Amino acid sequence: MSEQTSKRATVYFEPRLHRALRVKAAHTHRSLSEIVNDAVRLALREDQEDLAAFEDRVAEPEISYEALLKDLKAHGQL
Repeated sequence: MSEQTSKRATVYFEPRLHRALRVKAAHTHRSLSEIVNDAVRLALREDQEDLAAFEDRVAEPEISYEALLKDLKAHGQL
C-alpha cells in the first residue's frame, strides 16, 4: 500500500472485533489496513455481483409473496 495513494480514515470497531483483527493481523503478518481493505473489496465485489444478478433477472415475471405462498401450498411444499 503506497502512502501517496492511500487515504486515512478513522474507523471505530467493537472491542472484540478489534481484538480479533489484531490477532489475525499478527498471525498472518499483515496490517489491520490490509485486512480491512481486503474485506471491503470483497463486500463491494459481492455488491457488484448482486447488482449484475438483478440486472440479469429484470425481465423475469414478478410474483407477490402471497401468491408464492399459495403456489407452495398448492404443490404440497408448505
